[in-house]
Amino acid sequence: MERTANPNMKNILADLTESQKEAVTHGAGPLLVLAGPGSGKTRVITRRIAWLISSGVPPHRILAVTFTNKAAEEMRSRLRAMDVPPGSTLCTFHSLCTRLLREFPAEAGVVARFSIYDQADQKAVLREIYKEKSLDVQTYPPAAVLRRIGRDKSGLSRSGTRFREDFSAGLSATSATTRSSLTTESTGSSEALLKEIAESYERKLASAGALDFDDLLGRTAELLKSRDDIRAKLGRRYEYLMVDEYQDTNTCQYRIARDLAREHGNLFVTGDPDQSIYGWRGADIENILAFERDFPGSPVIRLEENFRSTPQVLHLADRLIRSNVRRKEKRLISRRAEGAAPRLYRYADEHEEALGAASWIRTMREDQEIEYKRIAVFYRTNAMSRVLEEALVRAHIPYQIVKGLEFLQRREIKDMLAYLRILANPADEISLLRIINRPARGIGETTVRKLLASARSSEKDFWSLLENPSEIKELSPASVSRLGKFVELVRGLQSCLEASVADIAREIYLRSGLKEVLREEKNEDAMENVEELIRSAEEFDAEFASAGGLALFLHQTALMSDVDGYDEAAGAVSLMTLHSAKGLEFAAVLIVGVEEGMIPHFRSTEEGRDLEEERRLLFVGITRAERILALSHARTRTMHGVSRPAALSTFLKDIDGLEVVPSPLLTGAFGTRPSVRDAGGPISVAASPQADSVDGPSGAVLKTGDRVKHPSIGPGRIELIIPDGERSRVVIKFDSGARLTLVLKFARLEPLDR
Repeated sequence: MERTANPNMKNILADLTESQKEAVTHGAGPLLVLAGPGSGKTRVITRRIAWLISSGVPPHRILAVTFTNKAAEEMRSRLRAMDVPPGSTLCTFHSLCTRLLREFPAEAGVVARFSIYDQADQKAVLREIYKEKSLDVQTYPPAAVLRRIGRDKSGLSRSGTRFREDFSAGLSATSATTRSSLTTESTGSSEALLKEIAESYERKLASAGALDFDDLLGRTAELLKSRDDIRAKLGRRYEYLMVDEYQDTNTCQYRIARDLAREHGNLFVTGDPDQSIYGWRGADIENILAFERDFPGSPVIRLEENFRSTPQVLHLADRLIRSNVRRKEKRLISRRAEGAAPRLYRYADEHEEALGAASWIRTMREDQEIEYKRIAVFYRTNAMSRVLEEALVRAHIPYQIVKGLEFLQRREIKDMLAYLRILANPADEISLLRIINRPARGIGETTVRKLLASARSSEKDFWSLLENPSEIKELSPASVSRLGKFVELVRGLQSCLEASVADIAREIYLRSGLKEVLREEKNEDAMENVEELIRSAEEFDAEFASAGGLALFLHQTALMSDVDGYDEAAGAVSLMTLHSAKGLEFAAVLIVGVEEGMIPHFRSTEEGRDLEEERRLLFVGITRAERILALSHARTRTMHGVSRPAALSTFLKDIDGLEVVPSPLLTGAFGTRPSVRDAGGPISVAASPQADSVDGPSGAVLKTGDRVKHPSIGPGRIELIIPDGERSRVVIKFDSGARLTLVLKFARLEPLDR
């Protein structure tokens, strides 16, 4: 194929370091780019794409794979800004696999319009299995069972042995007594029980025409392994393959990347073993550590210059991570000016720590003049956010919890998506079970159980039985009639499949009765959420008018991750777990709960997990900070209702570069100093003046509980009104998840119907 350089391309190599230039201009063959935190690896990948295209490589011959939709969109945005011709494929591993399975369904052994089951759907499948086998959810926690099934479904490890750790070791949520009982069940050993559950799980997914996230990877890896013709075709299609965050690849992802590059060997990977933090979900750090062995003769380029953090932050990070053994040596060289020493705050308990966090945030905003949106608080587990939220609400500090999947788990959204899914795939049993009586149409649990029993005995799928309910003798004429009306509803909606996704969603909302029920319930929040889903469908239709319709929309929605919920424009402090912080950066970062049992987490020792990964997790959190870094720990912490002594994390012991601040006075943060919480005593915080209503700028009276809309943030509900003349403020919980304190005079709020 003739290749012609693009003369209109901007200067691709401008403002790159020598090592970055070397990576960008690498020719054919494999290459490992060891990219330390903040070293510009996204810039290197996008500039390399631009360089390849300017050298004559057709854009559609380039594939760049990363781990989050956010990272892929960032790459697209940078390429657009450089006027790079479109056509390259930039996506996540799961998105790539979804595309390939939709292109080659028969060859991969999947139905053409398969559903993708998220964790909530997977748990629903397990609940059905537990009912059939009389298993107890408390004794056999679904999350632990799914973790084990997922690991086994990922296939062989690099050493060629399947994951065989004791099943009971994964049931961390149960007591020791319960765990030991797993090996004495009548079904046999824990391994035999797991095999029985897993086989039932696989049968149910196959019957529903559904795949889980592990299936997307596993089926694709098997397709490339078993079909040389398809592998060769894809190898020719994607002549240049780039994989970002290579340290986070699992066995299937490793195989997919290796097989796609087998035709040409042009595998360009970036990553950092020190930032490998997903071993608990199957990531294999050995993939990056052994890259030179897997691809003999491959050069290695180190990006060691850090453009993000101050020397003080990097010094602490370097001292921390040098204790790890499984890593590749590299330097952390800051390109920023000197900054303040990181601080370690020591508190009495988690309540004082939360108040200290609010005080620290206020100091960052007022003294350091850092915008709220450039401040973040990290923690090890989501359960730690509650006391932080309470403190920030009291201090009238706006915040958002970065948990992008929360919107998709709301009942009304799950209902709408279930309707959409059965239109794309009527065999989707979990979706059918969800909406067969939602809204209520007189199809009770007894009827559903009879249908399921008949499906199991006849080995028919659930939808086939619904289409002919009169064949089931156990059903009453009234039940048959109601089921017939439901089938008519679905068939009527199926006639809309040629319409846009947004129009299909509107028809479902209206015809199903969901809109009428929500209106009767006066559930304005739920109604606004459905409207937001329809708006997202409109945006999808505008971008992918002829690229796959409903199935693609459902697949994109199913593949969202937590970090996709991060809204940089929200104007709020970000609260998130250390895992969610990966790939982000903030001017000021506070990491709370740096204690034994938290960081490292107690499960890392109970379950034999890698302590080095826990250290890497803290390293990732530290290196998100640009200017200011603070850490904190409490001497006692209440978890699961029990208050226990807490010791400083062993990771921080004997590490210099930390300025220790014991129990700081919190004067000024709340107008008065709160008392320190002692043995069971409450925290005393001076209450701000409050009011039930206030006159809005347009003359409308706003009340606590009113629904309002901000022109850029969207709809929300007023939680608190703080009268203060020209500086009167309102605290609003927005539907996006952000809680913001806005000066009413400048907020431009529009009252919604009450």
